[in-house]
Amino acid sequence: MKNAVSPYHGVFFDLDGTLADTAPDLVAAANQLLEARNLPLKPYEFLRPHASAGARGLLEGAFGISPEHPDFISLRDEFFANYEKTLLVHSKLFDGVDHLLEQMEQANLPWGIVTNKSERFANPLTDLMGLRQRAVSTVSGDTTPHSKPHPEPILHAARIANIDPTKSIYVGDDVRDVIAGKAAGMLTVAAAYGYCGCKEPPEAWGADYIIKHPLDLLQIIFPNRG
Repeated sequence: MKNAVSPYHGVFFDLDGTLADTAPDLVAAANQLLEARNLPLKPYEFLRPHASAGARGLLEGAFGISPEHPDFISLRDEFFANYEKTLLVHSKLFDGVDHLLEQMEQANLPWGIVTNKSERFANPLTDLMGLRQRAVSTVSGDTTPHSKPHPEPILHAARIANIDPTKSIYVGDDVRDVIAGKAAGMLTVAAAYGYCGCKEPPEAWGADYIIKHPLDLLQIIFPNRG
């Protein structure tokens, strides 16, 4: 796709549930908490959607608690310790993602990552997956004072890359991604193949496009290709 031309100046992606299928290792870290307390493990299919909200979502799914619960902080810290040791055991890029990124790179269309995952996990994970070395910018949930659905992380990623956000696309698998992308002035794409949370379906998020597979994005970013 070296001769492909996109009307967009850049594409930015959420990480978990959009570029990378990290739920297997996140769910395992949550179930490790249950196992340590001799509690029944939760089925992967049940906890997978909760991965969209990170530790908060997984602790809600595993223990039925919110951040206001007195045990939340200690469980969260234990979850983080579990996860940090197993960042890339079963996690991998979604099928088609590497080809998608290669097609964009061949067309000289820059791409970046904007995730709510903290730098403590996002940087080593994207390094191990070979993503951070290729991305024009990688912004985590604690890189700026805000996290999504606030638009600042996305705007920060665009500034780093010197890309006009109003001529860019943001792709994510949660309603917060669509809210943040729209607030940043970007075209928004809902990744319906991802985790998508546990509430409203992607059709209700108000995204400009919905894709069922990563390679579906090629039709959006290269609308005039053969």
